[in-house]
This record gives sequence, structure tokens and C-alpha cells, in this order.
Amino acid sequence: MDTKPLRWGIMGCARISRRGLIPGIRGSRSGSLDAIASREQTVADQWAREFAIPRPLGSYEALVDDPAIDAVYIPLPNELHLEWVLRAADRGKHVLCEKPLALDAPEAGRMVEHCRSRGVILMEAFMWRHQPRTLAVRSLLDSGAIGKLRLIRASFSFTMEGDDWRLDPKRGGGALWDVGCYGVSTARLFAGSEPLRAFATAHVGHTGVDLSVVASLEFPGGILAAIDCSFEQPFCCRYQLVGDRGTIEVPDAYLPPQNAPAVAHVARYASEAYLSNTGAQTETLTFEPVNQYSAMVDAFAASVAAGALVDPAEDGLAQMHALDRLLASISG
Repeated sequence: MDTKPLRWGIMGCARISRRGLIPGIRGSRSGSLDAIASREQTVADQWAREFAIPRPLGSYEALVDDPAIDAVYIPLPNELHLEWVLRAADRGKHVLCEKPLALDAPEAGRMVEHCRSRGVILMEAFMWRHQPRTLAVRSLLDSGAIGKLRLIRASFSFTMEGDDWRLDPKRGGGALWDVGCYGVSTARLFAGSEPLRAFATAHVGHTGVDLSVVASLEFPGGILAAIDCSFEQPFCCRYQLVGDRGTIEVPDAYLPPQNAPAVAHVARYASEAYLSNTGAQTETLTFEPVNQYSAMVDAFAASVAAGALVDPAEDGLAQMHALDRLLASISG
């Protein structure tokens, strides 16, 4: 296996780069941050000075053409993902692309096939999948700790104000695409399969995007998922797994604390105690603070070394198929 660090370049100076991938790459075991690109050289220069990045580049083309870069991170607005994933792959760059991967499943299919044909890895940037807590919860579930999984609940909401591009339908805006996608990814990961049926209803704002969404998914084995998301509700970020013998609740699910332990609450019922509200054996599991972006960067490097996405990496095409079905039900 090639153990040389992946040499990363970041395409665009987005907020998520500042709080996510820049410290994530720096804190990883497998990567070095070698370049940052902006459409304005002065902006690239400013970020390079602030974060001590060796090469500031004044165009995205310069980044994908740079022979000293192995992998690019694309945090651009959704409507630009297709173009720059294809162009990066054409230059032999592995690609970590922000969610949602594409504007729809056909676009995602083009990306996946193009990257496969060029022999590069394409992964959707769902950092939460690579948290130690997520992996531990999945192990608990697989061990039968709460019995047979019956229901997955997931909520992710915050209030959005102003003229944000995520309120523009032509740019892939909307709460479902931006934060509801986390709940869909959660349901698919823990169900271990793709949904048989999908339905959603929404409050659509004056710009034409969904501002609040409630979605239902049905998976094989009788597993159901209830997902809600919003741009117009107080902050909420959690998921719950409900089995026939207990529950696992995960607060701050997708944004765990950076300087304090992450937790998961487990309730198990013995014998017939689950028939009442008493008798639960409860436990709070704690996990030392881990930069989930660093964990994702290392997981991406493992996929590059393997030549294929390594579980639990997000299959962006399957995710987009599920999102498309939900959006279609909203549109009627």
C-alpha cells in the first residue's frame, strides 16, 4: 500500500473549509494541505497567508492542472459540482465533494461513471459517518443491543436569514438538499439498504425551495425512517434508533462538540419490561473529542489506497436517488 501523504488542494474559499477541511486535513494522519484556489488571486493569497498554505492559486483551473496535487476538495455551490468533479477527474485528481453530490441522480451518475473511467476516487463529504461514535453505534446496533431495528428518527434544523444561495432552486437550494440529506444518509447507513418507498411533504418558501420538510422512508425488513429538517426552526441536530428491545439516542449527531466528549444514550429493556415505561437499563456512552473531518480525510485516503470506496463511505449516487424520490413527492 502507498503510504505517502495525499497532497490536497481546496477549490474555493468556503466557510466549511475554514471550520472543516483545513483543520481536518491538518489534523489527519494521511494528508497535507498544499494549495488553495479562488477565482480571485487576492482572496487565495489572503487565505494562504492566514492558514500557511504553500500555494495560493488564482483559478480553479490552476488547481486541477497542478501536477503536485493528488486530491481536491470541492465545497462549491451545488450547481458547480458536476463541472469541477469532471474536470478534476480528467486531470487524474481524486475528489472529495461536498454534499449533496449533485443536483439530481442523473448528474450524480455522470460523476460516478466519469471518475470510475478515469481511475479516481469520488466520495461525498459526509464527515459524520466517520466519527468513532457513529462506528460504535453501528456496532451496537449490529450486535443486537436494542433488538431488531424498527424505526430511525433524524432531525436537523436551523434558522436561515438573508440572501443565501441555498434559497435559490436553480442552484440546488432547499432544506432537504442541505440538511435533510444527513437524515437520509443516517437512515440508509443504519438500515443497511436502500428505501423501498419514499414520501415527503414540505413548506415551500417564496423563492421556490423547501424551507421545512418531513419525510418518511420504508426499508426492507420493516424498518421505517422519519426525517425532518428546516431552515426556519430552532437548531436541532440528533438521531434516534428504536429497536424492539431498546433505543439509542445521539445528540449533536452531525456536529459533535470539538472540545468535550461526544455522547450516546442507550436504553435496553430486559425480558418483558419493554412493554411498560419502567425497567430500562440506561447507559451513557462517552467518546473522546475527535475531529470528524480528519477522520473523513483518513477514510478518504484509505479508499484511495484500496482503489474503491471503503465502508462506511457515502455512495453519492444511491444517496441522490433517495433524495430525488423525496423531492419528487414534494413536487407532486
